Amino acid sequence: MKRREFLTRAVPAATLPLMMGGLSFKAYGRSPILEALVSSTAENDRVLVVIQLNGGNDGLNTVIPLDQYAALTAARNNILIPRSQVLQLTGVTGLHPSMTGARALFDMSKLAVVQAVSYPNPNFSHFRATDIWLTAVDSTQILDTGWMGRFLDDEYPDYPNSYPNTVMPDPLAIQIGSIVSSGLQGPTVTMGMAVTNPNATYTIPGGDDTPPATPAGHELTYIRQVAQQTQQYAVNIKGASTKGANKSTNYPSAGSNSLADQLKIVARLISGGLKTRIYIVNLGGFDTHSSQLGTHATLLGRLATAMFAFQDDLRLLGIEDRVIGMTFSEFGRRIKSNASGGTDHGSSAPMFIFGANVNGGVIGTNPPLPAAATVNDNIPMQHDFRWVYASILQDWFGASSSVLRDVLSNKIQTLPIVRSSAVLDVADMLPLPKEYSLYQNYPNPFNPSTTIRYALPRGTHVVLEVFNSAGQRVALLVDGEQSPGEHEVTFTANGLASGAYLYRLRAGGYVETRKLMVLK
Repeated sequence: MKRREFLTRAVPAATLPLMMGGLSFKAYGRSPILEALVSSTAENDRVLVVIQLNGGNDGLNTVIPLDQYAALTAARNNILIPRSQVLQLTGVTGLHPSMTGARALFDMSKLAVVQAVSYPNPNFSHFRATDIWLTAVDSTQILDTGWMGRFLDDEYPDYPNSYPNTVMPDPLAIQIGSIVSSGLQGPTVTMGMAVTNPNATYTIPGGDDTPPATPAGHELTYIRQVAQQTQQYAVNIKGASTKGANKSTNYPSAGSNSLADQLKIVARLISGGLKTRIYIVNLGGFDTHSSQLGTHATLLGRLATAMFAFQDDLRLLGIEDRVIGMTFSEFGRRIKSNASGGTDHGSSAPMFIFGANVNGGVIGTNPPLPAAATVNDNIPMQHDFRWVYASILQDWFGASSSVLRDVLSNKIQTLPIVRSSAVLDVADMLPLPKEYSLYQNYPNPFNPSTTIRYALPRGTHVVLEVFNSAGQRVALLVDGEQSPGEHEVTFTANGLASGAYLYRLRAGGYVETRKLMVLK
């Protein structure tokens, strides 16, 4: 059995659900993603909360195109939302009347609506469509890693070795529920684990003996490592829950809204100091093939109520600047309703992004509807769902373009989701150097170009020069004021003969010289 196959089968069998507040959840291991954020103060740590709407949400009855109400009436008269009841957002767009909480967030500029989100050649199977959204691949591709798992692995390539540790003692991602999301599957292992009781211990078969130096022994070592990490994470999670709080009075009574119950736990853990970066919660029941009106209204009401209560809780706890929430469903539904008072599997649907640092408003236009829709008509795509992922990874978490390419291939177009004042640049996340440093150029020897890097603990005037063996300056690379931090300059040796040269940095009284080699 290959290692990946072994881990896929064995690790879930060794994980057990941790109970908190009557709900179980999976804890995903902290890995080196966002290491700069990890080492920054808690007030600057950023969190993403992913709300998965299972079943395929009907977008046309969620975000209603008021400018096409006649076509909407002709296509779905048996499930039509009366125009007088629609919660108006703009002159041409409104929300389902049960979504008063979402409308309140929109009015506070804390809710963005991304219109008609899908991907080319959509798949209408629940399982395959969900897999596409969680793996973030094209519909013609099959991949056994998730987009969040690849992101975590790219930032924390050594996981699960040496985790947890003092820099980040907590899991990086937590899913409330009993199923490990494939969105967090890394290239070799799932980026986490689960615990049953934070006060209990359990033993993986084999005791304290040293496993043999065999493939099975190596896997047993890994399983024991998972068990040890699980117990450490459980203690920290329970500690954060005990320390944390909920202040909003807008949460519905416990048990009446499962999504609100989950988000209430998330708010408590964040306020309790847990350094977890990603939370995943779920609300099911959106596969509305029949009798949609009442069922859909109840679901959208629960979604909007939970979102509003959660955001209000974050505000009262003083942590709303650190959190952004995102909803997604595996697909939308058809334009035309069916004879059973429901809707069948379709393509595009809106996504909601919410938080204090979201650009409130509608991104995109109302999808065009045919005057006489058929049962096969679908809403055309305006935005690829991976553009939303890329926008959040880049602007909220500060992911570099190379990380985006690793995680999302070439689907890295971004949307104006995060407020410009909140966009996080990678450089802003890095701690300032403690001293001046001039590093060895790379590559060395080189032809024709090499990179010279240096560090400045404070802003100062910088001079970077290159000299030949006779002491004559052959290049002036930098001569001016520069900000503190890491800097790099490309030196191209066009016109210079092969041989040894010196490069010298002068900055704030610091002088350092190193040798480089041109080899032609």
